Amino acid sequence: MHLHDGHFGGMHLIWWGIWVILLVWIFFIPADIPYQKTRKDSPMDILKKRFARGEISKEEFEESKKILNSKP
Repeated sequence: MHLHDGHFGGMHLIWWGIWVILLVWIFFIPADIPYQKTRKDSPMDILKKRFARGEISKEEFEESKKILNSKP
């Protein structure tokens, strides 16, 4: 390895490549990372999920739906 002629046996180029890949990965990763909640559910979505799971009755669902729809 010749340390004084500036070539470093190609390691200089490899390190630049590693830095470029690292920076690209940091700044351009996808916005939707798995297991990360990207948006909050609306109150209506939560109400529908609760009804679908059987946590609330049809009457409670209809009443809550009217309340949510009456909000300005």
